[in-house]
Amino acid sequence: MTISRGPQAFPRSEYLRRLDLVKSDMVQRNIETLVVSNQHDITYLTGYTALSSYVPQALVVSTYEEEPTFILRRMDAPAAIHQCFMERDKIIAYPEALIGNPEMDGYDAAIHYLNDSTTGSLGIGIDQYNLSTATMEKFRTRLPNARIQDCTKAVTWIRGVKSDLEIEIMREAAAISDAAILRAAEVIRPGVREADAAAEIAATLIRGANGKSGTGIQGISLCSSPRTGTCHISWSEDVFRHGSQVNLEIGGSRHGYCAGLMRTYSIGTPSDRLRRVHEIELAGLEAALESVRPGATCSDVANAFDRAIEREGLKKESRCGYAHGIGWTEPTASLKDGDYTELKPNMTFHLMLGNWIDEDFGYALSETIRVTESGVEVLTTAPRKIFEI
Repeated sequence: MTISRGPQAFPRSEYLRRLDLVKSDMVQRNIETLVVSNQHDITYLTGYTALSSYVPQALVVSTYEEEPTFILRRMDAPAAIHQCFMERDKIIAYPEALIGNPEMDGYDAAIHYLNDSTTGSLGIGIDQYNLSTATMEKFRTRLPNARIQDCTKAVTWIRGVKSDLEIEIMREAAAISDAAILRAAEVIRPGVREADAAAEIAATLIRGANGKSGTGIQGISLCSSPRTGTCHISWSEDVFRHGSQVNLEIGGSRHGYCAGLMRTYSIGTPSDRLRRVHEIELAGLEAALESVRPGATCSDVANAFDRAIEREGLKKESRCGYAHGIGWTEPTASLKDGDYTELKPNMTFHLMLGNWIDEDFGYALSETIRVTESGVEVLTTAPRKIFEI
């Protein structure tokens, strides 16, 4: 028996459109082959979301071939055949002997493939973002006739502008995020274990919303008093208590696409300090949203937010957002002062206004947003309030 191709998140034409964008960039760089190892870029170009990037794997894009070739571990090849849009002969499985081998690994299989084709004597671009110095030296030594060029984040920048089909998937992920935030308001109660509340939130992220299940799960950051000055920390073994504040960051996930969302909860009446910070951050959020439009820059958005909260005596040291989509953070554009990346329609960001003010006090508020032709669409819709329990 052989495994068959499963349901595809996008039509074949969508993947070919993305590959055409990458190939156009390759022509401008004067390379014929691109080697991609970043798992999220591979998802973007193939539809593959299975967990296998903990071992070497490579997607080879050629300007001479319509479909890319995916080289990965043998035990993961069936998942690639099932999930990827390509024909099964474009999935190459390397043997298990290369796993845990101190002399060779999966990148040797990729190099062998390149040498076996005419590619070994052409211009080769390599995304070096996740590759070690030793791995890059291996590529240079074993491909002596190739013109090797650094193409770090080339695909990541291209996927920054989403198609309408991608935006629809992110809307589905955003609806799941909204549902999880509302579920949290139902299960955060005095005496309830934080772990039990997190389990209910996770169940919502998996069950999904509007008939669309979550197809993956992102990390859940749940910080209750006195830990609200932390940011990326999970639930504890403690229980919620009356008078506690709870900061929550979650994100629905559909086919690898995420929609981040943060909200703050108060078990009992919020403190005056929390209420004031909330009002200031809301004003900053509105200022940031009003500044989002094509032609503006990431710096413009950040400065609008910063000016709004600083007028009220509050500062935020960290950036106020980042490019967002496949795999949560897209390591390209940041909503911070000095980032002059131009906003374009269908760019998506996590407008992340979490503010960690003292070691024992912070605040959480965020939205997932899309740049439109004339302004901004907020994809997440949970109430912008302190949820009083």
